[in-house]
Parts: sequence; C-alpha cells; structure tokens
Amino acid sequence: MSANGFPLGPFEDYPGNPILTPSTGFQSKAVFNPTVVRDGGRLWMLYRAETEDGLTGRIGIAQGSDGFHFSTHPEPVLSPDEDFDKGGCEDPRVAKVGDTYFLIYVGNSQKYHVSNICLATSRDLLSWRKHGPVLEARKGTWDSGQLKAGVILPERINGRYIMYFMGEARPWVSAIGIAYSDDLYHWEEPVDEPVLLPRGEFFDSRGIEPGPNPILTDEEILLIYNGWGEDCIYKTGGVLFSKEKPAEALKRTDEPLLNLSRDYGDTYGTGNHCVAEGLLRDNNQWILYYGAADRLVCVAVYEEGE
Repeated sequence: MSANGFPLGPFEDYPGNPILTPSTGFQSKAVFNPTVVRDGGRLWMLYRAETEDGLTGRIGIAQGSDGFHFSTHPEPVLSPDEDFDKGGCEDPRVAKVGDTYFLIYVGNSQKYHVSNICLATSRDLLSWRKHGPVLEARKGTWDSGQLKAGVILPERINGRYIMYFMGEARPWVSAIGIAYSDDLYHWEEPVDEPVLLPRGEFFDSRGIEPGPNPILTDEEILLIYNGWGEDCIYKTGGVLFSKEKPAEALKRTDEPLLNLSRDYGDTYGTGNHCVAEGLLRDNNQWILYYGAADRLVCVAVYEEGE
C-alpha cells in the first residue's frame, strides 16, 4: 500500500515529457488521451488525434519498446465514417481477451447530436471492425444526456464481464455507472443509479469519469479515474471496488494521484488537463499515460516499494 493509502501512487511526472506531440496530417493539432497495450515484446499506443482545420476524432497508433519512446503510424487506424461516429472517434481504451482486441471509444453522432460508447474489434491492432454503440443514453435516467469513457475488465466477475463508464444528464456534471456483459459485444445497465459520485469540497466535486481499464487484484477492483471541480480542470484519482460486488466502492483517494510538473495549458491556451487513459506495469514500475492540455501525450511513473 502506498503512502496515500491507495495501492498505486502518487505518480511522478516523467522528466522527458511530452512523449508524443502533434506532427502533420491527421494529427497536426493534437495527440492526446492515450491507451497502451503490450503485444509480445512490443508496446502499442492508441490515441486521439485532431487536425488544425477543425476535423476531429481520429484514432492513431504508435509503436514502442520501452514505455517512453513511440513511433507513430502515418495514417489513423479508426476514422469517423458511420452515422454513430461521424462527429468523431475519440478517447480509446483497449483490452485483449483471448486473441481479440476490444476497443471501446467515444462515437460522436452528428445525426443524433449525442456521444455514445462504441465498440470495435481487431486481431492485429491495425485493422478494426466497428460494432456500433454498445451503451446509449436512456431518457429519464441519471445518464440521459450522454455516455463516455467506457473501460472493461478483461476478467469475468461472477461469470460476467463488467464495464465502468461515465454518464451525465447535464454537461460537465457526471458520475460513474456500471454495465454487464456475457460476451463483450452486448451490454446492459441493470443498475438505475451511479456507482460513484462527485464529492463536494474535493478535487472531483463536479464530475468524474473512468481512466484506464480497471485492474483485478486478489480482493478488489482498482480503478484510476479522472475528476474535475468547478474549474473543469481534469485531475487523476483512484477508487477500489469490491471484487464480489463490483458496484460497491470501498476506498477512494482524497487527493489527486498526480500533480503536473508543468502548465501545458498556459502554452496552448487551454485548461491544464491531466486525462489518464492508459496504465502499464513494467516489473515493479507502473507507467500512467495521460493526455495533457488536450494537446500532448505524457507519462508519469510510480515505483512499487517507494
């Protein structure tokens, strides 16, 4: 257990940040909100990319070997071309189950003017098959506005897969809900209320959303999440859910798990957001991947035993 009473953290910013910056083409304006998965001896990062001309929401991919240095692919691997995501494909999270990669992403529908949680699958991380929305907003509920930030646990709990996700009825006022699936393709939300709420007087007083995919420990489910207050600046926290009752929160951090060492927002004229979406273990080192100021990919590190 770390000094903050949470199994991981606090994380320290990597001095070589940022590790990925905008370049040309589909990623000329921004590269941010990354997820990372290990495939054999290689690491693959999927991230959200935007262009200077206002076209948004393509998902790019980069390859690395050491967790800190990545080379980007010249073309996106997922682009907006369906009714459910023509407004953008954003904020990927990926998990491997068996020999299939499951990519959960935000699909912005131009037709219905709403964001939903969408699914795509792949065997090689480069070619993806879209399956459309797997969770959608429901009228008259706590999450009637939009759904985002779905994260799945690759292991079954009580015979089923679980997903934590962000739901909201009003913009910027959000909570975390839970959904269940038998096959990872079809999801249902049987609980008509959130499983985690914002907290007054804390860094996450106004809204929260899941960050990287949850991690199953011997007794608990560990979830790193992003929260914000009245300033709407994202910060990273952590919560432990019960392994036997995944909708029951057991412990939660009072302070952010990471304090940024630089003000990237001042450079780009944006909020100095820290939006964590990727987490990788390398021996006794945990690497947290986050989007900084909606422009860059950065990392922070926690060494077990410190």
